[in-house]
Amino acid sequence: MLPAAVPVEPDAGTARRWLLDELAKPAYAAAEPTPFDRAVQAFLTWFSGLFDVRGASTPPVLLAIAIALVVAVLVVALLLFGLPRINRRSGVGALFGDDDRRTADEMRRAAEAALAQGDFSLAVLERFRALARGLDERTLVAVFPGTTASAFAAGAARAFPAEHGELRAAAELFDGVRYADEAATREDALSVFALDDRLAAARPQALETV
Repeated sequence: MLPAAVPVEPDAGTARRWLLDELAKPAYAAAEPTPFDRAVQAFLTWFSGLFDVRGASTPPVLLAIAIALVVAVLVVALLLFGLPRINRRSGVGALFGDDDRRTADEMRRAAEAALAQGDFSLAVLERFRALARGLDERTLVAVFPGTTASAFAAGAARAFPAEHGELRAAAELFDGVRYADEAATREDALSVFALDDRLAAARPQALETV
């Protein structure tokens, strides 16, 4: 048998040096947990220990504080990042931007163009804005840059109480399309068009009684 095939039996010092050299290789260094990993593991170990019924060293007050802290973090995360569709519906913004100075007729023409192109959602938005701007131009309902669809509908319903239901439905449609990414249909657009046409030709109740 050749000498190269004889098993090597290093002494203790050589074996230790070989082991240190092997552990110093990049593959072993990459497998080491990072300081962040150690911190997360330490927190999880501590938190899970709070619920370890075998140990009685955790004061009840400390346990209650830990639970309250976790609940608070979850609530904050839910408010900031959770349920985006509901947040968008509840946080409905304004009908018009600060720089939107178009007249009602200009908005109606934009709505007609959107309808002809099959963009029913845009047609709904533009025609509802035209409805609001038209009543504002007639000084029947005051519309400001921060006015919401629901606030406008409530104001318009006081002048046209017979259209209260249609106005509320149109406002909800506007909010759904604009702030909840709901797709409008042709029928939706035509209903808003018809509502605008009716109110443009109608006299408010207050004027009829004069």
